Amino acid sequence: MKTVINIKADKEVKESAKKLARELGLPLSAVINAQLKQFIRNRSLYLAQTPRMTPKLEKLLEHAEKDFKSWKNMSPIFNSADDAINYLSRL
Repeated sequence: MKTVINIKADKEVKESAKKLARELGLPLSAVINAQLKQFIRNRSLYLAQTPRMTPKLEKLLEHAEKDFKSWKNMSPIFNSADDAINYLSRL
């Protein structure tokens, strides 16, 4: 038998969870049911958030990686602080 659970959630949280569930091909209720069953089975709750890069950061890192591979916008290796200071003073 099915029953209804009413919970309060931030609108952004609900919409983000609903969108992700949809991307996985699941209704949000299936995700919630799976989490509740896991909670009952394990008698514990595991919470984690995997950090994700923003598209802007991904582009920035891609650009930096290209520069690094072509040695563009890179300084030389210095043997001393004085060498580094002299290099910077010439820029």
